[in-house]
Amino acid sequence: MLKNIFFFLLSFIVLSTNAQQPKSNASGTISGRIVDSLSAKPVEYATISLIKQDNNKVVNGGTTDDKGFFKITEVAEGTYKILVYFIGYQTKEQNNIAIDKSNSNLDLGDIKLGGKQTTLKEVTVTSEKSIIENKIDKLVYNAEQDVTSQTGVATDVLKKVPQVSIDVDGNVELQGSSSIRFLINGKPSVIFGNNIAEVLQSIPASQIKSIEVITSPGAKYDASGTGGIINIILKKSTAEGINGSVSLSAGTRLENGSLNLNAHHKHFGANAFINGNAQLPSTTINTQHRTSQDSFLLQSSQLNQNGTSDFSRQGFQSGIGFDWDITPKNNLSGSFGFDYFGNANDGAFNRNSVSKDSSSTIISEIDDRTTTSTEFHEQSYEWELNYKRKFKAEDHELEISYLTSLGNNYSHYNQSQKYISPDSVYSGSYGNNPGTENETNFTIDYTLPFGEDVLLETGAKAELIQIISNADVWLLNPVQNDYTYSTTQSLSLNYKSNVYAGYLSMKFKMFNWLDVKTGLRYEQTEQNAFFSNSGNVYLKPYGSYVPSGIISHSFKKNQTLKLSYSYRIERPEYRDLNPFVNASDPKNLTTGTTGLRPELGEKVEVTYGKTTQRGTVLNATLFYRGNKDDIQSFTRYYSSYAAGDSIYTNVAVTTRENVGRENNFGLNIFTSIPFTSKINFRTNISCFQRYIINGALPGKNVQGFNYRINANASYEISNSFIVELFGNFNSPRINAQGTMPAFTTYNFALRKQFLRKKASFALTATNFFGKYVKQETKLAGENFTLDNIRELPYNSFGINFTYKFGKLEFKKEKEPEDINLTHPPVDNQK
Repeated sequence: MLKNIFFFLLSFIVLSTNAQQPKSNASGTISGRIVDSLSAKPVEYATISLIKQDNNKVVNGGTTDDKGFFKITEVAEGTYKILVYFIGYQTKEQNNIAIDKSNSNLDLGDIKLGGKQTTLKEVTVTSEKSIIENKIDKLVYNAEQDVTSQTGVATDVLKKVPQVSIDVDGNVELQGSSSIRFLINGKPSVIFGNNIAEVLQSIPASQIKSIEVITSPGAKYDASGTGGIINIILKKSTAEGINGSVSLSAGTRLENGSLNLNAHHKHFGANAFINGNAQLPSTTINTQHRTSQDSFLLQSSQLNQNGTSDFSRQGFQSGIGFDWDITPKNNLSGSFGFDYFGNANDGAFNRNSVSKDSSSTIISEIDDRTTTSTEFHEQSYEWELNYKRKFKAEDHELEISYLTSLGNNYSHYNQSQKYISPDSVYSGSYGNNPGTENETNFTIDYTLPFGEDVLLETGAKAELIQIISNADVWLLNPVQNDYTYSTTQSLSLNYKSNVYAGYLSMKFKMFNWLDVKTGLRYEQTEQNAFFSNSGNVYLKPYGSYVPSGIISHSFKKNQTLKLSYSYRIERPEYRDLNPFVNASDPKNLTTGTTGLRPELGEKVEVTYGKTTQRGTVLNATLFYRGNKDDIQSFTRYYSSYAAGDSIYTNVAVTTRENVGRENNFGLNIFTSIPFTSKINFRTNISCFQRYIINGALPGKNVQGFNYRINANASYEISNSFIVELFGNFNSPRINAQGTMPAFTTYNFALRKQFLRKKASFALTATNFFGKYVKQETKLAGENFTLDNIRELPYNSFGINFTYKFGKLEFKKEKEPEDINLTHPPVDNQK
């Protein structure tokens, strides 16, 4: 059935692109040539917009060829004007162009463009955007305007984005949900399959152009991620000529650098980049206190554990790409990328374990010491090829995309336990876990306009994932003082996940005042998992209908009101299902759960937006999100736990479980206020009430209020000198078992531009009044309570230098064709 749906949609799209279009009475043509007013030489790739004279509505358009000629066809009878614009020239307007039966083929002859008063051979063209752009289906955060994050990484940028929160470990939540679909340049990536926090720490902020937040994705997007989608757009220039930028940062905690190169000539462009990041070794202080009860033995236990761990991280990304306009209507683009990132953690801690009987008499007391080390690294390769075909009608497009990626990852742990008195090692183990992850995506999208106000979108996608992983464990024999391979704890894994999808959506006007976009997506999921120690795990195939819809209305004075609905899915990943036991901390084990069900989520949002003439921006969103079979980390206590041929005593085991139903009711308010032309203030307030109907601990339902507040103030001392201050507070967050810690962060930064704004120098300081951020976690289970405190070094100081270079040859600049423009773009030369 799923294959029939997939190929039916594919056939429909191909047939639609070749179907005969209805005949139109619009048979007129307007042609001419654009030339330089002084030299009379043709201006190639100038942009022409054809506009109705009476209502200023753009109806058609085009660009000049390499000889300056243009021709606009299928022009209906009427009176028009044309706008001609090109970078480096004054915009030309020609009015009262009449097309009728007696004059249906009109040649305007040579149209002369006058050059601007200042002609520069080398110039930097910039366009100052608002740091926040609120669009109908997404919110865009323009990271290029963010000063305080320039020496940091993607994590530091995301802290500023409305509706997004990040804890001190780099874990991301969107409207309080950690179930997020991450994309890079609109595409999935295999590197997000391992540790999202790790990947975000490897992308320098200087490499990011913008971040798109899509809380209610439409039918065109994958259904994965009940919280929504975050799309990271990396920098890439399409300006004519050869240009680029280099950015270097150094600091007490973070160091990074990036290099971008771009070349564009007429119809062909190429780009290359490399960026890297390192987090210097830092020492975290850990303290844990756990009490537990054994109702069968009528005993109680206490575990006190304290120590330190040294953590470091490094990574880099690189890539090359091309963009080729084969013809004005056909485009081919592609890219190849290589990424690497990894981390290491070495720790040691002392433990005191006490067991008591029902009368509080001490049965046993053990003091010991554990040393542990972990290591992880991954390298991945990605290939992408994309073809786009434009047709005569506006918005009539076909796009076909192929993306494949291969990741090789490796993790290792080593731990040993010894008595303090007498000093002797009594237990230990180490494990190696190499693996590969291969992901292939094939996508076809087709858009077809009907009249002026109706747009049909449809498409199909196949996502194929295969993961092969081997975990080898060796156990210490303390008598012989050597390690023996454990056949019961070691395992191999072969996991496959295939998702086939098709969608249909439509955008149209209702009652001439409502903008409507609605759609339906169908996804068929087939998963198969084989574990060497438990055989095949049956994962029933399932199909999911994923509806979505947006209704929006624009009022006077730049006000909008939007109502949206979306339905999303969070599928268990192989790491959630993997029964391998990680024993790097022998008293706190982690493992997977083979019986996990997918998490299903619904979201309703009401959004109000307003922009004043002074530049004040207000965006307020009310939302409800409900998740069925909510997937969360869950901890259980065992007085004795068997993992293969090893027995762990007085141990907590953390897995991923379907904890029950979760309902969230929330409000997010973002505002940006330019008090003066030099002082700007932004704030973002997010709060929600969470209700968890606890299926993992029946009768112990949980509810609580969560909130987040941040504020950013900037002062432009001069045209090239700016300072910013940013502060953020996240309240404690509840989950099915307890409370995750609150935290506060703040940053100060300044940036000075020089060399005609081609170069800049920035200084940043983070949490400069204290060395540590204190993190206190409280959990409670069926027969235990746990308090854990971490003191994480977070303060840092950094410097950044950025330089933009290159020569832009404007006479060969090709503007992207966009016949939706009602006014030519403005180029601000600085």
